[in-house]
Amino acid sequence: MISASTVAEIVGGVLHNLSGEELTDGSLFFDSRAPRKNGIFLALKGERVDGHDFAPNAGGAFALLERNLDCPAIIVPDVMQAAAKWATFYRSTLNELTVIGITGSQGKTTTKDMIAHILKTSLSSRNRGTVAPIGSYNNDLGLPVTLTQCNESTGFCVAEMGARHLGDIYRLAQMARPSIGVVLKVGTAHLGEFGSREAIARAKSELVMGIQPGGVAILGTYDEFTPKMAESRSDLKVIRFGESGVEEIRATDVEMRSGFAHFELVTPHGREAVELGIAGAHHVANALAAAAVAFTLGLSDNEIATGLTTFKPESKWRMEMSEIAGVMIINDSYNANPESMAGALRTTALMAQERGGRSFAFLGTMHELGVQSDSLHREVGDFAAQLGIDYLVAIDEKRYLEGDHGDWLAAESRDSAKAFFSYVEPGDCVLFKASRAEGLELLASDFIEYLKSVESERGLA
Repeated sequence: MISASTVAEIVGGVLHNLSGEELTDGSLFFDSRAPRKNGIFLALKGERVDGHDFAPNAGGAFALLERNLDCPAIIVPDVMQAAAKWATFYRSTLNELTVIGITGSQGKTTTKDMIAHILKTSLSSRNRGTVAPIGSYNNDLGLPVTLTQCNESTGFCVAEMGARHLGDIYRLAQMARPSIGVVLKVGTAHLGEFGSREAIARAKSELVMGIQPGGVAILGTYDEFTPKMAESRSDLKVIRFGESGVEEIRATDVEMRSGFAHFELVTPHGREAVELGIAGAHHVANALAAAAVAFTLGLSDNEIATGLTTFKPESKWRMEMSEIAGVMIINDSYNANPESMAGALRTTALMAQERGGRSFAFLGTMHELGVQSDSLHREVGDFAAQLGIDYLVAIDEKRYLEGDHGDWLAAESRDSAKAFFSYVEPGDCVLFKASRAEGLELLASDFIEYLKSVESERGLA
């Protein structure tokens, strides 16, 4: 336990309604609905709510505030900056902790969840605690919260690192001090902010620059930038993963069965069969990245393959699959960029073909693509046509429909898109996907309720 006076000294704050002798476990939290008994509440100001309004009843040991309130607190000029200072110090006290940093244009959260599952289930590592938050905690708020969930008994922390500007990932890496860094792929996500894939590559390479001396860089071979990212770090061991046949960790004999990838996992120690339990060929890359981390940590090929085969998605709205009234629903609505769109559409088309039904794609806007946004939306529409998607429902996004794509449909809003639910029949496969801000998970939920009502009506008939 740590005293309030120590925390105040580290963050440069002033004690308020505290003697300084009060104790905290050092963990940070910002949701007053899920308090940590001995934690520190972060009173964050958002667009719609101000955490200061909840601080007096937030629980925890005390709060970090920017103004005086009638509750135990440390007053600081900036809560976010104070959280970063505290997390940096807190991490420095955990000398036995292995931090695994993950970045890339897509797949970070799934890869993080895969790594955590393997570590938690394998005999050789499960006795060492693993921290990996459910969801996408990959920024200046999420990483401090993640790091301060660790303690002396934690062996591994699996942390995502995202970026909207150059320097973001390096700053996060300085806080987390990873000894293993994973770069999945450089794609087009956040192209609007960075302006080019070259700039995105520079941002992602900051994780490699931030790996602790003598650490390990795990690099994908799915683009022209990532494999070269450790060239200036001769002190690092480099492990490559991919499907081109030259990587230390690779997949061979990849087959898709009912939308799920089956493949042979090849490592320097041998090979094992893997059957993924998350739909989509694009998840082979994520599985290989997770396998490379586990291999680096000394797990056996059998432990790795078993962990990958038994993995099920934990974070919400990422290739979630369910079947209701004979209809297969793929809810991949958490986020979207052109690469992840292509993977989800490919899976949808394949599953519909195997089921003997039709393929539907309810698609919303892909954000943050900059000046290439128009062309990239058109390319996704063209790709869907090439795959033979039967019905694409473009929700307030007509750029998908530019071109001669047959029976495709436009909806002005999520509500108007519901009119097309009745087109779906048993045997069909239906995808929901858009960028986070579009909230397409709400439409997917409405569709599920619609199917349940259809199923109920059939039962009464």
